[in-house]
Amino acid sequence: MMRQYELVERVRRYNPNADEDLLNRAYVYAMKAHGQQTRASGDPYISHPLEVAAILTEFGLDDATIVAAILHDTIEDTGATREEIDRLFGAEIARLVDGLTKIKKLDLVSKRAEQAENFRKLLLAVADDVRVLLVKLADRLHNMRTLDFVPPEKRKRIAEETLDIYAPLAGRMGMQSVRAELEDLAFTHLMPDARKMILARLDDLEKKNGANIRQIEQELREELSQRGIEADVVGRRKPPYSIWRKMERKSVGFEQLSDIYGFRVVVRDVEECYRVLGVVHTKWPSVPGRFKDYISTPKQNDYRSLHTTVVGPGRQRVELQIRTGDMHDIARHGIAAHALYKDAHVADVETLTRESGAYRWLQRTLELLAEGDSPEEFLEHTKLELFHDQVFCFSPKGRLIALPRGATPIDFAYAVHTNVGNTAVGAKINGRIAPLLSELHNGDEVEIVRAEGQTPPSAWESAVVTGKARAAIRRATREAVRAQYKDLGRQIVSRAFERAERPFSDDLLRAALPRLARGSCEDVYAAVGRGEILSGDVVKAVYPEFKDDRKIATAIDRNDTGWFGLRKASRLMFKVPGSQADERAIPIRGARGDMPVRFAPNGGAVPGDRIVGILTPGEGITIYPIQSPALSAFDNEPERWLDVRWDLEEMGADKFPAQLKVSIINEPGALGVVAGVIGEAGANIDNVSFEARSPDFRDMLIDLEVTDLKHLTAIMSQLKAKSVVSKVERVNG
Repeated sequence: MMRQYELVERVRRYNPNADEDLLNRAYVYAMKAHGQQTRASGDPYISHPLEVAAILTEFGLDDATIVAAILHDTIEDTGATREEIDRLFGAEIARLVDGLTKIKKLDLVSKRAEQAENFRKLLLAVADDVRVLLVKLADRLHNMRTLDFVPPEKRKRIAEETLDIYAPLAGRMGMQSVRAELEDLAFTHLMPDARKMILARLDDLEKKNGANIRQIEQELREELSQRGIEADVVGRRKPPYSIWRKMERKSVGFEQLSDIYGFRVVVRDVEECYRVLGVVHTKWPSVPGRFKDYISTPKQNDYRSLHTTVVGPGRQRVELQIRTGDMHDIARHGIAAHALYKDAHVADVETLTRESGAYRWLQRTLELLAEGDSPEEFLEHTKLELFHDQVFCFSPKGRLIALPRGATPIDFAYAVHTNVGNTAVGAKINGRIAPLLSELHNGDEVEIVRAEGQTPPSAWESAVVTGKARAAIRRATREAVRAQYKDLGRQIVSRAFERAERPFSDDLLRAALPRLARGSCEDVYAAVGRGEILSGDVVKAVYPEFKDDRKIATAIDRNDTGWFGLRKASRLMFKVPGSQADERAIPIRGARGDMPVRFAPNGGAVPGDRIVGILTPGEGITIYPIQSPALSAFDNEPERWLDVRWDLEEMGADKFPAQLKVSIINEPGALGVVAGVIGEAGANIDNVSFEARSPDFRDMLIDLEVTDLKHLTAIMSQLKAKSVVSKVERVNG
């Protein structure tokens, strides 16, 4: 275990002015707080936070970050409190430690939701201070280094979480050294056999091509030296996990990979980077399509380098990365290499946003959080953003937009602005009209064609690849549906208060919002419309003494059977057409109206039928004719029954679903006769199914659309008049 003086000495190596007293006090406090706690390995628990602090000293971070690392588990795992940390070590360190503390008391949510909520809390803390993320990544790195001592099931879960979230997050922050080690450690635990196989193939390849690689390295050094370029040339081998992932992603074999070996050339300034590129391309032939300039166009995580692949001695393909010393620091340590985090103060957000592409990406990710998605969706969107390689596209005005590989013009539109995406109706790629689902490529110029008032189709959600686009589409779809449910819910609530003979207003409801656990009246209306809150519960929230007498109808219905019993119940619970109270029922215009309405399966309902509305959670109202036997399934749920009526004044030429069972004589032309009658009557046939009743007769089940009950009755009469028809009856499912 690291000693107190050893930790202080590590910090003093890069910061001679380190606050030794602060570091010593943190060491002693953490030692006492963790006391006799031990880790799964049997080591004293205090060894973990000290090792986390030691990892952070490798990045040369300030005293506050090192102290936060030492204390990062005290609030979560000991009796320490934030107030105590604040008093002893100051508000800055207390804020960092609190940001690293998992949310407790999440027993009522799933494990996935718990993971998502804790991740969301972490990123919120990171938005205030990125040093929280640096400590968290160091914490995860040390946990992965000691994962052998954890039970197998937990070990698998932690390794998967590392590959899913923390390794890609380290990469997005530009911390490639941390990402590579996290990936390799997770790969070791999740797929040990695959890792061993790749390492064995790498060793074989080293024996076969090692001489050629060393020759390239030597020739490159000599060539640069002759041109007066001082350069540090280092050979490298692609990590096993990166090799395996590329083989999986591109479905290629080990032998088909061309960038297993590579060289890193580090020079003094940007001008020398391009000089080295000229030397390399003069010395060896370059591979077409393998040159990338990340100096003029940096990656979102601030990475800058020139990449090229050449064919060296022995026809060996070799990748070269050419960069300056500062670029190399950013490539290894990413945002941790930022000068603002080496000072003894918190970096201001404006400066960081201006100077760091990685932090700008993080801010965009957090916009998804601010727009109200659930924790699970937030985690899903974040994973989408973490995993993809990039393509760079341009707007007609030359604005550079970085997108994940596989992105579409829809993703591009949402990257420009949410409103641009919501109103997109078409696209031009490089001046040519192209489908909105086209895949974009590096260098494409994309122009979005817009139409105000347009809303994105819900099908777009499965077609886009960016978290921002997916969240915006889902949100727009929700808002459209929510508006429908809100209007429906308001009508249901209003009529519930009328039935209860109690005054109702938004002000009265607003005062009862805490009882309903909703933030606004609109939220209550939408929840009632979706069936998540019962209208009776809203009445009780406003008037706690209210008792719903509608349950009497259920008792009556249970004592009566058949259609007559349902009719008696309906007179108590619903408004029979023509009665004085009918105007208080919710008007139904049909499935094409402005409310989420559907008709009962296996029978439907048509104007002229006395109808009942059944509220189904998440689906709105299902309309049944009062004589439907299916209504008996809802006898014990009176709170789902709604007062509904036909809005006859605005019917127009709409058609409504009905179902007929027609028995016909089994002879040629019988089906044509039936279809002819229905067609001549101006009805539509949606579906026909047959059932063999006997060799002489066939039963037909016909789904059709008619204008009203009179129209349906006329069709039935005309069918009965045909000689090939033996029986006609309406189906009421």
